[in-house]
Parts: sequence; structure tokens; C-alpha cells
Amino acid sequence: MDDAALAAHLAATAGRLLLALQDDGLIADKALGAAGDAVAHEYLVRALAAQRPDDGLLSEEGAEDPARLGKSRVWIVDPLDGTREYSERRTDWAVHVALCVDGAPAAGAVALPGLGLTLSSHAPTAPPPPRNGPPRMLVSRTRPAPQAVQVAEALGAELVPMGSAGAKAMAVLRGEADIYLHAGGQYEWDSCAPAAVARAHGLHVSRIDGSPCLYNNPDPYMPDLLVCRPELAGPALDAVRRLEAVGA
Repeated sequence: MDDAALAAHLAATAGRLLLALQDDGLIADKALGAAGDAVAHEYLVRALAAQRPDDGLLSEEGAEDPARLGKSRVWIVDPLDGTREYSERRTDWAVHVALCVDGAPAAGAVALPGLGLTLSSHAPTAPPPPRNGPPRMLVSRTRPAPQAVQVAEALGAELVPMGSAGAKAMAVLRGEADIYLHAGGQYEWDSCAPAAVARAHGLHVSRIDGSPCLYNNPDPYMPDLLVCRPELAGPALDAVRRLEAVGA
């Protein structure tokens, strides 16, 4: 099984485990999110150790392993992205599984179990055709980043609130929105799988200064991300630069 197919298989399987935990009905509220994090993390760690024993691993829920820094191939996973949404039994949560090679997102999958979908870098397709009307820009449903809101205003974009980072990035891929710009603080596990999938399918992926997203750093903090339709990358990046120039 190649890396992209493995990522898709692992993300989808972890998603089914998370749905089963929800359906059990034995755990509720915040405890459900914590249990989901643990169940999905344990499964992914075991599966990757069996399938790719020589690769490194960085997981949101795992202890830091400095050995990953000396490896070319490192899997970066978020076992449950959107813990709040999962606990509330919404559909905008995800499972992220990605492989970075020499720092670049090389293969990945984002499972959206609540929607019955797994999107991956395997067999990519072109993004949907553009639509008429103002661009639709995704922001956090609970704490929209001020800079993202300002960029949306500069572009005349409609705000689309949504939960997990993976759900938002995949909404662009699925044609439900046009731009996902995040500037409120994230980590590598939040963006690596969405970046790998979005890039494979022809979307623009970068930091909000236009630089590439590079992974497997000693500090996994990666505060910002832009995923958008290719024709909107220039206007979005220009809007960021203009706002920064005036100190907004």
C-alpha cells in the first residue's frame, strides 16, 4: 500500500472508531472528546508502527520524540481535529493523517467521518469551477481570528463559520467555500494533512506571507495557513500585506 493509500485507510479507520465511540452513548460532553482523542491516537500510533516502523511520528496527543528530527520521513497526525465539534456531535470534525518528506507535505488524508467522506492526495482531481458572486471565506465558528475577518472585509468575502481546520480546508476542495485563511495560531498537526490533500488537488497552499508550509520543525507551532482557489491566492496575499503595512 502506498503512502497516500495508507493515509486514507488509517484516517478512515480512525474515523469509524470515533463514530462507534459516539454511538455507544456511554460518554458525553467534554469527556467524549478526551476519550476520542485517546482512542484515535492509540490506533494511529499502533498502525503506523506496524506499517511504517522506520518513519518518524508527530501526533498532537503523543509525547514529543526528538528522534523524528533526524528522519526524512515523518508522519504528522491529528487523531481528532475539532474535539469540541466531535463532543457536540456535529459533523465538522476530522481525522488528519499526513506524511512529510524532508519537511514538505508529501501524502495525506483528511477523514470527515460525520459526512462519510475521506479525502486524500491519492488520485487527485481538479477543484470545482469558480462560481459567480463574492468569495466565501471560512473562519472559526467559535473564535474567528481578527486578521482573517479583516482580510474577508478587504476582499468583500462572505464569512462561513465552521469547526475543525480539516473540515474548513476540505470545504474549499469540495466547492463549499473559496478561501480558508487562518491567523489565530495552529500547530503542524492542524495543517499538514489538509495541506497535503489540498495541494495535490490543485489548490493554493501557503503561509499567509506566501511562503511554503514546512513541517517537522523542532517547535511544531505553525500559527497561520492559507488554502484557497488558485485565482484567489494573489488577492488574499495582497490583502494580508496591505493590512500589515497599515498595522491593522
